[in-house]
Amino acid sequence: MFVRQVSMAEGQRLQRITRTAKDPVKLRRAIVVLMSAQGQPAPDIAHLLKTSEDYVRDVIHAFNERGFTALDPKWSGGAPRRIDEQIRDWICVIARCDPRFLGRPFSCWSLAKLRDYLIDAGYVTAISVETVRRILHERGVSWQATKTWKASTDPDFTTKMRRILDLYDHPPADGRVICVDEFGPLNLQPRPGRAWRPQRQPVRLRATYTRDQGARHMIAALDLSTGRLHYRIRDRKRWREFLGFLKTLRRRWPGDKLYLIVDNFSPHKHPEVRAWCTANQVELVFLPTYASWLNWIEAEFAAVRYFALNGTDHRSHAEQDAAIGDYIRWRNQRARPKSGFAADSKIRHPDYPFKAA
Repeated sequence: MFVRQVSMAEGQRLQRITRTAKDPVKLRRAIVVLMSAQGQPAPDIAHLLKTSEDYVRDVIHAFNERGFTALDPKWSGGAPRRIDEQIRDWICVIARCDPRFLGRPFSCWSLAKLRDYLIDAGYVTAISVETVRRILHERGVSWQATKTWKASTDPDFTTKMRRILDLYDHPPADGRVICVDEFGPLNLQPRPGRAWRPQRQPVRLRATYTRDQGARHMIAALDLSTGRLHYRIRDRKRWREFLGFLKTLRRRWPGDKLYLIVDNFSPHKHPEVRAWCTANQVELVFLPTYASWLNWIEAEFAAVRYFALNGTDHRSHAEQDAAIGDYIRWRNQRARPKSGFAADSKIRHPDYPFKAA
């Protein structure tokens, strides 16, 4: 039994299917038809494709009757779902609830405990742990760590926040907006981190250590107009060190007024610091209390910690300081102006409450 006469256009179409078909069933059927059109008998085709002669004859017969539509598999819809959409929604709602509100004596669900509750409460008669996991995954409910958030108690939170956001969004034409903060303490200790390694061969760091060389502190400034970081590492972080750092910023940009975004650390508010700033065209713009996340430099500190310190075990401050400096120089070579701070955040809403958690 052979396939009917195949035209040149049909032969070219069959060849395209054998090259591009992603469905293995359609691919196999197209190969059967193409081989038959080339004069291969059904037994030889069955032998080459490791299938039965009846299958080959059925494919050829179907193609002779229906043409190319016979190559497409007709998948059935499968068994109907035993858990309807409403129950699936309820499973997600219950998973997000505190189990204690539902009479269970624990603070969080495990998949097994959630499964048992669904059966006990009559939502389903039977369900596996894997089905529960799959339903939650399909609806975007995932297992996450609980995080804390400290709301600001500053009575002027909204005013201060909007002032800082306005400086970020509309830098003054007469100066620069600089985010300043301290980073540290910089102890000498093994720091956990992550690295690409062969399976089951993690980097090992010493578990016991003594911090007998003291701690150092980094004072840094983020220039939003260029995206570059400027820093100094000092043994202490008193108002004297802070004022000395401000003087280096003043010398770096002698003609610009500096708008410094700073937190409420007491050295930042020292009378001598304030007096010097007033006399040298430096405006201190203080963050609301408990709102360090408004300082753009915090994101840069996270990167410094991740790429320069995590996974290291420096034995001297000189070695650690050099590692930080190498990373910051590498980063500054690729820096770009900063814009679009928290563009999609809820803090951009006009009615954002000053005690929002």
